[in-house]
Formats: sequence, C-alpha cells, structure tokens
Amino acid sequence: METLKFKTNIKCSGCIATVTPFLNDLPQISKWEVDTDNPEKILTVEANDQLDADTVVNTLQKAGYIATEL
Repeated sequence: METLKFKTNIKCSGCIATVTPFLNDLPQISKWEVDTDNPEKILTVEANDQLDADTVVNTLQKAGYIATEL
C-alpha cells in the first residue's frame, strides 16, 4: 500500500460529493479522504503501488478541482 497526499481546493461536503464518483472509479484506490478542516484541504489517498500522483491530479481536474502533490 502507498499513501499519497495532495493539497486541493476541495472545500466542503458538496465538493466531496462531486469528486467521489471520479476517485471511486480509480480501481487502484482502496481509500481516500479530504481533511476540509485543514486550511490546505489535504486529500489523502491509500492505493496500490500502481497509482501515480499524476493520475489523481488529472482525475481531479476532470471533476473541476486542483490538486498538488505534497
């Protein structure tokens, strides 16, 4: 298992609802969560070793959000 962290602009439960189908469609992801209380809005992704950060960034862009790997 690998853990990736990203700074995002996912700010609320509505944003989370928007990105959920996009992130859930990535079979490499076993679990993900966004810390909306953190000012950096940190997305933590637990995935197998076959997932790279660019895939997550591009997937969030398709949903209309920005992510930068930490």
